[in-house]
This record gives sequence, structure tokens and C-alpha cells, in this order.
Amino acid sequence: MSILGPGHASPIWARPDDQRENRPRFGETRARRRGPLVVSFIVAILLAGVMGGVVGAQVDRRTPGSANTVTVIGSDPATVQELPESSPGSVADVVLPSVVSISSADGGGSGFVISEDGYLLTNNHVVAAGADVDGGSIEVELHDGRRFDAEVVGGSPSYDLAVLQIEADDLEPVVLGDSTAVDVGDPVIAIGSPLGLNSTVTSGIISALDRPVTAGGQANDQSYIKALQTDAAINPGNSGGPLVDLNGHVIGVNSAIATLSMGGEAGSIGLGFAIPVDQASRTAEQLITDGEAVYPIMGALLDNSHQGPGARVAEDGDEQPGITPGGPADEAGVRPGDVIVELEGEPVRTAAELIVLLRSHQPGDRITMTIERGDSSQDVEVTLGSEVG
Repeated sequence: MSILGPGHASPIWARPDDQRENRPRFGETRARRRGPLVVSFIVAILLAGVMGGVVGAQVDRRTPGSANTVTVIGSDPATVQELPESSPGSVADVVLPSVVSISSADGGGSGFVISEDGYLLTNNHVVAAGADVDGGSIEVELHDGRRFDAEVVGGSPSYDLAVLQIEADDLEPVVLGDSTAVDVGDPVIAIGSPLGLNSTVTSGIISALDRPVTAGGQANDQSYIKALQTDAAINPGNSGGPLVDLNGHVIGVNSAIATLSMGGEAGSIGLGFAIPVDQASRTAEQLITDGEAVYPIMGALLDNSHQGPGARVAEDGDEQPGITPGGPADEAGVRPGDVIVELEGEPVRTAAELIVLLRSHQPGDRITMTIERGDSSQDVEVTLGSEVG
């Protein structure tokens, strides 16, 4: 079973980032966007250079940042003097100085500078394991070769995002784009450190929008992503690096790949997935301000054994009710046994897909769901609650 509140659904796919086995590692919806990817691939997180167990969900939150410090995430496009000339080479020249390589005692990946005062954005699974290792430290290498020890400001396993901070001068923040303005077929560039090869640039297009991607091996480190899909070559070590458009603006955070491999190392087969930058920037702001991020919940336990279309609310059990008393779903009139078939007009095919759709909203949003109860159907409005994670 899975919970749309505390807890998570079991993964649709697994992820590849550190060359680890079964390692997990996230706006507005446009009606023309396609539905979910239904294939037998494994979605792998993209860590580099590690074999071993599952990435832990805990990170060091001892320095959450100061609420009194005003931090602008991303450069103001108006202040960027040298704009790309809409070619991969010119884009790379502009963005590469903002991309970093991340390494720790238990893995590695990529990241990028989001503020002049040293904040970096990456995937949570890139830093979570290293932060959990006794005496472990996170090291960041800039494009110019300088190396710094990094402090984990906060991480969100639910969205697979983390913020680091380093003490360095002359940092060049990226310019953040608008992921809701991206269309299928748009050219994109992925930058990072695949297999430890720093400053690697690959190009491709946006292959699909709003792909529901679920990744993770344990309940406490699964992430749910309404992802941008790209055929730009992405490999282990690319995780946390930027996906940029031909304006040099970041539109996503590279996070996962689909692979036909059933074990051992995995590589690109032209199916990569990135967390949309709109979600990433919201989560980064929360991590910098509070040291933690929140995600929306509806307070319902889902039945993963349900085989039909939709997500079925579980019946009450000995240890946990199907509907959290007094929670958002309870107040909206949702009942155990109801099958949720649409959310904001989008079809719901599985329990995990419902969670992905919910995670694209924010706590406090009022959403409309279509539920089937017996032979009848009805629309209900739910005001989403929140959970830290």
C-alpha cells in the first residue's frame, strides 16, 4: 500500500546514479501533454562511481540558512551581459562556469550555482549517502578547478533535490528559465560529470512533457517527478546537473534515466528525465529559508493491489485507516474503496501516478478529483495539506 501523506508508494521504476543497484532518486498542466510512459524499463538515478546499498533519506540540516538573508536564486537575465548565440557551443561557453562536480565518500554527481553567495542545487541522492557516512564530507569542484568543502543546507527526498553551500568568490549563477514554456521538440543541452568526466556537454531535444516518474527502493527515499523527458545523452554522474535551453537558461535538473539493464552498471539509451526548474526553484527556496521542504498530501492510503485504472483508496486496516480522520480527503468526503480516476482533468492510471500528479501542486492548492464509488462517479474538491520531506 501507499500513503498520500506520511509514507510513499512503491516505485514504478528504479533509478541509476552512482552505478548502484536499485538506487532511487521529480506548474501548470497543459492539456496537449502526453500521458505516462508505460514500458518495462528501469529508471535509474545517476550517481557516479559507487556500488552498494540504498541511498539514505537523511541529510545534515544543521545550517538551514538565515531567513534574514535575502538570496536571489539564479541570475537576473537582464544582468547577463553575454547571451548565447543559440548554438550548443555558445550555450556551453556561458553555462559551463556555473556547473560543478560533486564528490563524497559514498558517491558523486553534478550540480550548479544558483546564487553568488555560494548556494548550489543538486539532487538529494547525490549528497544524502555521503552526508550519512561517519566523518564523510561533500567536496565540490568548480569549472575553473577550485575545490571546496560543501555544507548540506537541506534536502528533499520527496522531490530528490538538495541545496549545498560553499564559501567561494567570483561565482557565476545560472539563469533560471520557465519549464512551463517548454515544448516537445525544443533543443536542449545537458551539462555535468558523467562517469566522473567533468564539464561534459551533450545535446538533444525535449522528447516528452509531464512524464510521471517514480524512483526509489525504500519508502523513505522515493521521489515522484512530473518530469521533462529528453534524448540528450545522460549517464551516471549527470545527476544534479542542469538541462538548459538554447538561451542558456536552466529548465530542469537531470535526475534519472531509463535503462534496459537489470543489474550492474547502466547507461544512456536516449531516455533521460529532468525535474522541471519551476518545481526545483520552489523547493530550493524552501531549503534555503527553512532547511527543509514540504510536499502536498491528501491524507489517504492507497491500495497498490488495485489492478484497474485509477487509484483505489484502501479499506480501513488494523494499523491505519484508509482515510486520515480530519485530513483533506476526509473533509472532502472521500471514502475507503473510492477509486480516483482523474485529477484536475488528467486521467489517473495508477496509485503512483496519482502521487506524481499531486506532487506537481503545492500545499494549500484546491484541486478537483473525479472519484468512482460503486456504479456512480462524482467530483470532489480537496484542499491539499502538507508534509515535510
